Amino acid sequence: MEVRKPIAEEEAFNRLAAKCATAEYCIFDMRRKMERWLLKEGAEERIIARLLKDNFINEERYAHAFVRDKFRYNHWGWVRIERELMMRGIPQEYINEAHEEIDPSDNLESLRQLIEAKKRSVKGKNEYEIKGKLFRFAISRGFKYDDINRVLDSHFTFDPQDD
Repeated sequence: MEVRKPIAEEEAFNRLAAKCATAEYCIFDMRRKMERWLLKEGAEERIIARLLKDNFINEERYAHAFVRDKFRYNHWGWVRIERELMMRGIPQEYINEAHEEIDPSDNLESLRQLIEAKKRSVKGKNEYEIKGKLFRFAISRGFKYDDINRVLDSHFTFDPQDD
């Protein structure tokens, strides 16, 4: 069991501000970090308000950074990225705005590369089975149904004897 310890409001603010100075965080992230600390009544709200006022947290900026990072480094599709942002309570207007970070042609190219890499390790009795496994893999990464079909149909020929 984790031991929770009391922490002064100013120290909590300083710790969180230092974290925000090194990476982008949202209100949801800050609340999760403060859950472990025994803060006085109302301190959490005051700290969040101060972090927002001093621009340590900016949910619009966070949404853009999140989209860029998850697309480029985690190779997530838009559906998964949008779902994750919504779970963090990011306003829909910021999510929609951040969607522009993903160029549609880059999205299809990323999906193509992801499927191409996965295809090397996928085994199946026939083309239908292999395509099904690749499709489910791409869906789990958050890519759209139509994009997956487009990439599978236009960029890949399947030969079950490649196994």
